[in-house]
Amino acid sequence: MKLAGDKANNYFSNPDANHTSILIYGADSMRVALRRQELLKSLIGDNAEEEMRLTRVSASDLRKDPALLLDGLKASGFFPGLRAVFVEDATDTIEPIIGKAMQDWQKGDAFLVLTAGQLNARSKLRKTIENYNNSVAIGIYNDPPNEKEIISTASKHNLNNFDNDAKKELIALGRSLDPGDFQQTLEKLSLYKFKDDTVITSTDIQSCAPVTIDAALDEAINIIADARSDEVGPILNRLFGQGTNPTTLCIAATRHFRNLHLAASHPSGPDVALSRARPPVFGHRKDRMVRQARGWGGIRLEKALGVLINTDLSLRSSSKAPAQAILERSFIRISMMRPK
Repeated sequence: MKLAGDKANNYFSNPDANHTSILIYGADSMRVALRRQELLKSLIGDNAEEEMRLTRVSASDLRKDPALLLDGLKASGFFPGLRAVFVEDATDTIEPIIGKAMQDWQKGDAFLVLTAGQLNARSKLRKTIENYNNSVAIGIYNDPPNEKEIISTASKHNLNNFDNDAKKELIALGRSLDPGDFQQTLEKLSLYKFKDDTVITSTDIQSCAPVTIDAALDEAINIIADARSDEVGPILNRLFGQGTNPTTLCIAATRHFRNLHLAASHPSGPDVALSRARPPVFGHRKDRMVRQARGWGGIRLEKALGVLINTDLSLRSSSKAPAQAILERSFIRISMMRPK
């Protein structure tokens, strides 16, 4: 069984203990590891390792000795409670071992947790888990979390009482930071507000956030293209804090909007245009750009490109106006051109 979206997110905090196994896979090992930690905590609790209810098996050891997996699943624990066997770095090479273990699995055996890198749709391991009624496969993608996911993650750290500006700051932070860094920031903020019932403010968040953020340029550009004008300021401040040059940002934004304009103007539609692009755009990035091209339309994209070209000229001129302010004003203006 394959899960995605809200069903997948809910499963990590509320897993079905009657299932046989779960496969968590994705290109970003940190994102996969965080989801695995959340699942195991929800499934067998914080003390499972100390109580010997968690067995760790590496894929390399499993290839040398396939019996390790079935032994781990069938073993009887000294302490009461659900048991789990965790196999890290699973690949298609151990699919026959996984498949046989699942066939031999019986009620009362340990729950099997598998993590893997990026697996395509043809992956034998994915197909085995997805086609098995009592198992779950969840793909973890590199897209920034949405507002609901960010607020939910904060809530798990007992962070719920935000004022409006702080909430916007938190969302911008969640979309900009690496998942591991964001978790650490929330932990720090939770300690910072320990036994403090006052509302969480932007000042509180800024006190706990990293000084600089390794925010990707494309996320800042997507904020503009998605018409999220209220998030332009926070993301630019962080990029500028990293030392990102305003001209570099302007060039990247111009390239993105030029691609959107070509996609919106294609006679066969943006979906076909992006598939035929060189290099081609695919996956979640393609879906997002298709939505952006359709939301903007050719005429608005032409106007946005005009603003970007003029901004680029201003940034390269001998004007004494602050470059960061010029770029921020232009980005906000562009983000407000598209109807939400």
